[in-house]
Parts: sequence; C-alpha cells; structure tokens
Amino acid sequence: MARRKKPEEHENHERWLVSYADFITLLFAFFVVMYSISAVNEGKYRVLSDSISAAFDPTLAGLPIKLSSPLRPPVLERDMLSREMSPISRNNQYPNAPSGPQPSEEDRLNLSKISNQVERSLAPLIEEDLIRVKNNDLWVEIEIKSSILFKSGRAGLSRQARPVLQKIAGILAKFPNYIQVEGFTDDVPIRTPTYPSNWELSAARAASVVHLFTQSGIPPKHLSAIGYAEYKPIASNKTAEGRQKNRRINIIVQSDAIARRTNRTEQLEESLAGKRKAEAASNIERQKTAPGSGFAPPINLLPPARGSTTGGGAS
Repeated sequence: MARRKKPEEHENHERWLVSYADFITLLFAFFVVMYSISAVNEGKYRVLSDSISAAFDPTLAGLPIKLSSPLRPPVLERDMLSREMSPISRNNQYPNAPSGPQPSEEDRLNLSKISNQVERSLAPLIEEDLIRVKNNDLWVEIEIKSSILFKSGRAGLSRQARPVLQKIAGILAKFPNYIQVEGFTDDVPIRTPTYPSNWELSAARAASVVHLFTQSGIPPKHLSAIGYAEYKPIASNKTAEGRQKNRRINIIVQSDAIARRTNRTEQLEESLAGKRKAEAASNIERQKTAPGSGFAPPINLLPPARGSTTGGGAS
C-alpha cells in the first residue's frame, strides 16, 4: 500500500513581520522611557529646591514676628554669622580665606563712627550698665534695658526714654545704614486685650522705638521692627535680676554688606530684571525667525572648500 505523501509546507515569506513588530515595540518602549526621564515635574523640582535652600540657609529658619514690610530684610543670627563669616574669628582655621559677606572700608568706617559717637553720647548710662554697645565689621549692637524705656506690661515709651532714643536717632540719621530694632521680654506670661502674649508685647515695643526713629529723621525704609518674646534670653528667668536683663531692646545697625545679602526686595527686583531681559532676547529671536518678518538667514555665496590638489601650489 502506497504511503500518502505529506503536503509540502509552503515557506512563510512574512515571518519578518514578527521580528519587525517586536523591534518596533521595543523601540517605542525605549522612547517612552527616555521621554519620561527627560520630562521634569516643575512643581516637585521647586519643592525640592526650596527644601534644600531652607536646609542650608540658616536665615530662613525660625523667622520671628515682624511688623515691617514682608519684603524687608529677614532676621539675622549674629552669633552664627560671626562664627561663619568673620575673617578674624578665633575658631577660623583659615583667616586668610574669608567667606560670606565682606564689609567694605566705608562700612567699617561708618560702623566705627557710629559706635564711638553712641558711646560718647550715652557714657553715663553705659557706666550704669543700662546701655551696652557692641560692634564688629558687620554691625553695631546697642542694647537698652527696658526699665528706662517702658513701664511694666506696656509698650508706650516713657518720658525718660525719649531723650535717650532721640540722641541715638540723631547719630544714626547721619548714616545710610539699615537698622533693625528687636524687642525681648521675660517669660512671665501676659494676657490682656491689647497684648494676648509676649509676642505682641515685644513686637509692639520694638515698633514704638521705630516710630520715634522715623519722627527723628531716619528714613522709614531703613527700619524694621522685630519681636522675639521670651525666646532669646541672655540670663535665667528664674531670678528677678535675670528677668530684668531679659527685658530689653536691641538696636542693630547693619553694614551695607549684610543689608544687601538679606534685602529680599532687591533680590526680587534683580530676578525680575533678569527675566525681562531673557524674555526680550527671546522675543527678538522669534521675530528674526518668523516668516515675513523681513529677517533672513545669511546666504553663503562662496563655493565649498576644496581639498588640496596633487599638483601642488601655494597653501
């Protein structure tokens, strides 16, 4: 019995489509992954950038209550700046390589003049330890005990406080420096309709000094008022003497180097000016490349460069 012949299998000429489909699928997946990697989420990037900036910039952490414009210079931790940026710090291992804001010679001269004039003008109060004057190359700090400025639980200036502050204002009005007035209290709680807590009391006392300074000729734009409440003590609040030391007003005369570093208004203006310049340049480029704009790319009328011939010649 004859065997039945198997039907011949025809060769499939379309098998390449399977490999081609696999290749196209892999290529599509590759470009999808590449696109997802290249697309940056701007919102998440800004959050990450702000978090990193806040972590490495001590001036952005723990800002106290301020009664001035929100774009005024923020509060500075002077002790931290001294250790970090002063080229004459004892803990600085590289005094010849200063970092941070560096005051100009005019800054140093102005601060030295302010310190000397305040010390001469208020010598009797300094001897009684009612006023202290500290200075370095970045600022002058004038510490005034609140006992000669305010009555207990009040923010209105006493009669004996006005002549003292007017003397200080008369000196500071001669210079262009920015001035930061800081108010401090002890930890004894206060609850009144006017001052629900020591935050309001300390900030209001600083604002009272600022108002007197503006009336004495100091430009308001050079002033800011800050309240620390009881959270920046210089002595123990367990004793009456310590609480009295903690109730104080500090007048900080900043150098131009510090003011420029922390003036958010100037930083915002510089940022906006840079954006406006970039947008203007971008608009000019778009106008040049737009059809019918009258601008055309240059046409090269020279023939393409040829290689050197075998016949030799001048090079």
